[in-house]
Formats: sequence, C-alpha cells, structure tokens
Amino acid sequence: MRLMLYQGERISSDEAVGRYGDNTSLGSTYLFAVNEDWLIDGQVGGNSARFINHSCEPNCEAVIWVDINGDSRKDKVWIETLREIETGEELTIDYALELASAAVHPDLKAWQCRCGQPNCRGSMLASG
Repeated sequence: MRLMLYQGERISSDEAVGRYGDNTSLGSTYLFAVNEDWLIDGQVGGNSARFINHSCEPNCEAVIWVDINGDSRKDKVWIETLREIETGEELTIDYALELASAAVHPDLKAWQCRCGQPNCRGSMLASG
C-alpha cells in the first residue's frame, strides 16, 4: 500500500556536495537519490517521510516512480508498505546507503545499524 511521498527540494549531486560535503562521516542524512541526476533534500521543504528510520528487516520500501514523459526532474519516491502495519508500529525502510567515497574504519561507526532485528547486518550501508 502506498503511504506517502518523500518530499523536499530537488537538487543536483553537485549541489548536495556543496551543501553537505562528502557524506562519509555524517551518520545522518535527509538526501534521497531519485535518479542519476537528482536528489531530494528532505531537510528543505520535506515532510514526515524524512523521519522514517532504517531497519535491516523493514516494513516499508522506497519505490522510485519514473516520469512517463522522461523528465527525470519529475521522478518521485513513494514510501509503500511491505506488509500490514500494526497500530503504533514504527515505519522503517532499508536505507541501503552508498557513500560518495570510501569510508575509513572510524567513519563507519556513524553508519552503524541498531535496529535489533535478528538478521541485522550491523550497518545502514548497502554492503554492510
């Protein structure tokens, strides 16, 4: 079931680097890559979707909707459920983050996962 649209300001990768620098040591981000050209900055004009936490066993997923007319600036990210959500249950997605550059070991602590799921991979990064 479709829950909500991930909203925020559309920016290019270059603008994201200009705003936030290299993301290898942040440990938190509200940037969502929509395609190769555009990201959504949920910190600027974003909605509550930016507060959905990571889990290695999520109950939701982010689905990229591609503009049928080929305008990559209009591509969207929808948050959809993977199963029925119980009342009061936290919404989660698997961030599967990819860093702009290789992180050194101490920086990886910023991306540590604490979801507590039995199959937790220990990281919010795609290759944990």
